[in-house]
Amino acid sequence: MKTQTTHVRLNLKPLALGMALVSVIGSAHAKSLTEATTLLEAAGDPNGSSFMTKAGIKVGGWANGGITYNASAPANNFNGPVTFGDRSAEFQLNQLNLFVQRAVATEGNSFDFGGRFDVMFGTDSIFTQAYGVPAFDINSANTLNRNHWDLNLLGQNHNRFYDLAMPQAYVEAYVPLGNGLNIKAGHFYTPIGYETVPAPDNFFYTHAYTMQYGEPFTHTGIMGNYTINSNFAVMGGVTTGSATGGWDGGWDKQLGNWSGLMGSTWTSTDKNTSVNISGTAGGASEKNGNFFGLYSIVAKHNITPKTHLMVQHDHGFADGTYDYANLKANAIDAEWYGINTHLTYDVSDKIVAGVRGEWFRDQNGFRVCSPGRVAAATDGAGSSFAAGGNFVSTCSAASYYAVTAGVTWKPVAWLNVRPNVRYDWADGARPFGNNKQDQFLFSTDVTVNF
Repeated sequence: MKTQTTHVRLNLKPLALGMALVSVIGSAHAKSLTEATTLLEAAGDPNGSSFMTKAGIKVGGWANGGITYNASAPANNFNGPVTFGDRSAEFQLNQLNLFVQRAVATEGNSFDFGGRFDVMFGTDSIFTQAYGVPAFDINSANTLNRNHWDLNLLGQNHNRFYDLAMPQAYVEAYVPLGNGLNIKAGHFYTPIGYETVPAPDNFFYTHAYTMQYGEPFTHTGIMGNYTINSNFAVMGGVTTGSATGGWDGGWDKQLGNWSGLMGSTWTSTDKNTSVNISGTAGGASEKNGNFFGLYSIVAKHNITPKTHLMVQHDHGFADGTYDYANLKANAIDAEWYGINTHLTYDVSDKIVAGVRGEWFRDQNGFRVCSPGRVAAATDGAGSSFAAGGNFVSTCSAASYYAVTAGVTWKPVAWLNVRPNVRYDWADGARPFGNNKQDQFLFSTDVTVNF
């Protein structure tokens, strides 16, 4: 496959501007941030109105943007298989997310009903759209008709990196059965794994390979959660609308393909330790019942009141996938698996330091494709609007390693700054910029909650 080799000059002005912004914020007196908070509150909070309070409805959102410097200075400005913060020396408005929600009760003797709807604009949108019906069937390589829930809402021919996504649109009910049953129906974020799409819910700006390539982001279907007692809780449901085993499904294609979603969580009595086991299982698509699924184990432990450890293991399976090397359908039983860990320390109530380490094995070159955005935007003609028509993504069987270290600084409740440094390398492929086997990334992002 041909890749772009024309070199471009790095524009470091955005990087300098981003670093200057962080410097200004860091040097500003706390009083200034307090005054800014007061002004925002004075502007009026719609959630505080009598109507919203009585109805239990909340509106809100966040804006997240960042910039990454790649020491390899890649000619195509992509940071290899790293997604989300995937562009080098270019400021990215990753997420401008708005939501409306009515949360339901978590206990009690009365029925309660609610729901949530999210819309996201930004460069992260393409990674959380309902793309579970890919351009090409994973078992036969035949062209598929993709769903129309939120793919290319702004028009792929006019917009290379920015788009809209609607990652959540569900209704929710609390049923006073036993200890209380929560039921969610619609389109919602996956409960599987540790990291998630919404920027405010993650410690690092960039993501582990496990999250990027090893797990689903969303589901369409029905899911129930039930707390057995103070130590055990269970989760289960069914998903549809996907030609990848119930992952990232939409509303108007592959609705005859149903998969299972299940999990269980154990929490120690002192709440310092928890273990979650969850996963999916089902047939790949309506036309092919070959198994597609994964399991994920997430263990968390508070070593001390300030020191927190997370260890995760994922293992995925896709039977009978297409063998592109030999042009044979239903020929390969693909697997992907790995381990990643987060260790964080609460320096203060405003600053947390952390490190993440990971090994991820894409045994058959089925999951990790570089650049990730180019692969996600590939259409039925085999071209990608994210590449500007100049090159395609490359998928390779390899082991991927990454170490990330950083700090999360939250000077006030509505502001979060996350500088970090990351080192990636691959064994068995050269997926990084300029055909390299490794890369250093230096990133900073800012999240404003409102």
